[in-house]
Amino acid sequence: MKKKRLYRGFALLAAMALGVSLLSGCAGRSTESLQEREDAETIQVYLWTAKLYEKYAPYVQAQLPDVNIEFIVGNNDLDFYKFLQQNGGLPDIITCCRFSLHDAAPLKDSLMNLATTNEAGAIYNIYLNSFKNEDGSVNWLPVCPDAHGFVVNRDLFAQYDIPLPNDYASFVAACKAFEEVGIRGYTADYLYDYTCMETLQGLSAAELTTTAGRKWRTAYSDPANTARVGLDDTVWPGAFERMEQFIQDTHLTADDLALNYDDVTGMFRNGEVAMYFGSSAGVKMFRDEGIDTIFMPFFSQNGEKWIMTTPYFQIALNRDLEQDTARREKAMKVLNVMLSEQAQNRIVSEGQDVLSYSQNVPLRLTEYLKDVRSVVEENHMYIRIASNDFFAVSKDVVSKMIAGELTAAQAYQAFNAKLLAEEEPADNETVLTSGKAYSNVFHANGGSAAFSVMANTLRGVYGTDVLLATANSFTGSVLQADYNKKMAASMIMPNGLMSRQRTMTGAELKETVRAFVEGCEGGFVPFNRGSLPVVSGIVVEVKEAGGSYTLTGITRNGQPLRDDDTVTVTCLAAENQMEALLASESGRSLDGDTWVKNRWRDHVSGGGAALAEPENYMTLR
Repeated sequence: MKKKRLYRGFALLAAMALGVSLLSGCAGRSTESLQEREDAETIQVYLWTAKLYEKYAPYVQAQLPDVNIEFIVGNNDLDFYKFLQQNGGLPDIITCCRFSLHDAAPLKDSLMNLATTNEAGAIYNIYLNSFKNEDGSVNWLPVCPDAHGFVVNRDLFAQYDIPLPNDYASFVAACKAFEEVGIRGYTADYLYDYTCMETLQGLSAAELTTTAGRKWRTAYSDPANTARVGLDDTVWPGAFERMEQFIQDTHLTADDLALNYDDVTGMFRNGEVAMYFGSSAGVKMFRDEGIDTIFMPFFSQNGEKWIMTTPYFQIALNRDLEQDTARREKAMKVLNVMLSEQAQNRIVSEGQDVLSYSQNVPLRLTEYLKDVRSVVEENHMYIRIASNDFFAVSKDVVSKMIAGELTAAQAYQAFNAKLLAEEEPADNETVLTSGKAYSNVFHANGGSAAFSVMANTLRGVYGTDVLLATANSFTGSVLQADYNKKMAASMIMPNGLMSRQRTMTGAELKETVRAFVEGCEGGFVPFNRGSLPVVSGIVVEVKEAGGSYTLTGITRNGQPLRDDDTVTVTCLAAENQMEALLASESGRSLDGDTWVKNRWRDHVSGGGAALAEPENYMTLR
């Protein structure tokens, strides 16, 4: 009898164990299934700058409430996206500002052909041609551009009764007239590569957009070209001759090569220079200071007028989207909103004009650009050639021309030789190896695994109990890959991520976390799941309702956080999101270096760095 009861007891225990096992297995499968569904429903968009995270991204998400969009602050570097591509981590939608079709060539086979889409069809052909591959395909589309030309002090022209320029000859005459009264007619910040590059191209925009110019540009940018492509002998020799003439006419010298942006704008503000090469934003800046300032185009020597333009960014879609009709349709909806007039209005600075390459965006110029309306209406907005080679070589060659070291003919030969020279091998020494890949998709039952890896690793680097970071602190998935120094550094948000450390009570930590979760004045307000903060050293519970978020609980070491607990806390955020923390006297920087990217770079460069394991740091109800 006793034996039978014992047997029954064992049977009951076995049944209970089996039940628990089955429940555990079901729970595991349920969690896995939920995460797979969240992955499938999420469209990931990589933004090249944190500035787009503030007004632009929330607007795009608000227009598509049924689409879960995860906005990641990626990088303004095509090498970054090449690395993601090579290691299976290319996101759905990518953006880049420092861009050229030439540098983007290795990505071509991984990107959708947008040539037949309505979005591409709306772009004027003269601009779309700059993004066409030789086979007619189009992988990248531009958003609204920043206009570059000449910022002009009209007050000075009126004061000295000098006519405003309306062509190249009168531009030169104005420079000469100002010099006769002891004022520089023109200068610019030739310390920088982009100023050298854009002046060279802007002076020859009319020629670079001819049939011959477009033919060369297509050949230079063609992804099918395995050999390096130099300058042609039809369009480019004249470009250097015009640059040489411009240097002589404006009396640029080696002294101008030392001028930075602040130097030039200071001279303009003080009435020491009448014109400088800059963006239309300078017009508003100086008008706000009470200086009557206007914007002028490049005056081509053939009589045409052109504006140099730089798209705020170019956008492309992952070709893998074509394998899933539902995801492709969602991504196209996102693309449509990202290119809309209303969205582009949230890219430019307050009060600035929205120029566009698209027929879908009507031309509405403010007083700052009204003087170049005819140029815009003629579609004379030249899109710069901005490959890495062109940045570097333009800086070298144009600087030597300004210094009087190279003639036009010598400059052409030097530029061409540098373009044809074989690239120096990149520094590919491995400084960090990840044996696992972690997704950055936000999951309601844990958060982002990739972000958790980064947050936990940095908590160890800073040596604090708790780390709290805005979601845009990290640049995406952790890949199963070998990282060189450049790619390892690219894991951190590139736009001024700061660190601040404090010792807090549990009550203070609760309020700090609440500010990150729910938003606060002077800080960032989360606008979707993917924009919720990342934490390490604590676990938070958040309630979602109607697009807003409420902090409902915090645990530490498995126990509710007590108000009288004492913890060291490191916060990561952009400077404009640090106001509340910086206002506290107990807030301090770490080792005198507030830039997280620098601290992370030093950490991984030292050798032996390892990534921490992820944790479930957030539950979203």
